[in-house]
Amino acid sequence: MEDVLLTLLGDNLVIVLLAGVILLSLFLGIRIVPQSEKHVVERFGRLRSVLGPGINFIIPFLDRVAHKVSILERQLPTASQDAITSDNVLVQVETSVFYRILEPERTVYRIRDVDAAIATTVAGIVRAEIGKMELDEVQSNRSQLIQQIKVLVEDAVDDWGIEVTRAEILDVNLDQATRDAMLQQLNAERARRAAVTEAEGQKRAVELAADAELYAAEQEAKARRVLADAEAYATSAVARAIQDNGLEAAQYQVALKQVEALTTVGGSAGSQTILVPADAVAAFGDAFKMLRGRG
Repeated sequence: MEDVLLTLLGDNLVIVLLAGVILLSLFLGIRIVPQSEKHVVERFGRLRSVLGPGINFIIPFLDRVAHKVSILERQLPTASQDAITSDNVLVQVETSVFYRILEPERTVYRIRDVDAAIATTVAGIVRAEIGKMELDEVQSNRSQLIQQIKVLVEDAVDDWGIEVTRAEILDVNLDQATRDAMLQQLNAERARRAAVTEAEGQKRAVELAADAELYAAEQEAKARRVLADAEAYATSAVARAIQDNGLEAAQYQVALKQVEALTTVGGSAGSQTILVPADAVAAFGDAFKMLRGRG
């Protein structure tokens, strides 16, 4: 009886142990990888495979997950480094880089500290690129400089299985002496522009005054031409009248002018008495006769 019990107990123990081994194998062989990660599997210390998001199977006791790598986009801490421009101005540049790991098997086996490696690479590239540019170009072509830095960093970290998603230059700081010099230059430029604007205004005023004088002269000349044309027409009319009517028309014109002269003298202030030559009276008489005759 005791032998039977021992046999049954032994059989049950074997079954329990087998069940335990199976459960442990399933536990070790099934790997659920989150969406934001990739797992690097090694077999006897060598790269075996890379597990993507979802359910994965490995061989228990032979394979093991050696590295769990996040594939989320990462941002390096803001770094500040000194650089000297081509016109010998010392600037302090603050940069930030965003990246994500695409091939974790290359990242974990080719570089020990990826963040430090990228930061060092960025610092060297920034110094080299700024050294090719003058200060004004650094300030005005910042977007172009950022793009160039991003391209160069991508080329440098390509062997590490990394994608540089964005590179930013947050600020470009100058020392106080350079700032003071730039402020003086800015004030001088503003003063120059103000002087140029004032000179242009004065020039424009002179041009407008000259245009006004020229216009007035042109109008006066036009008026004189009109008056001259009128006088020429009147003279031409008198000439035609003399030609048509002979001496009578000439005497009529003379008499008319004499009457107009007497009217003007008589209408002037302080003229109470008018002395007329004796021969003029006869001429006036003839003029009145001619006027009545014309009427």
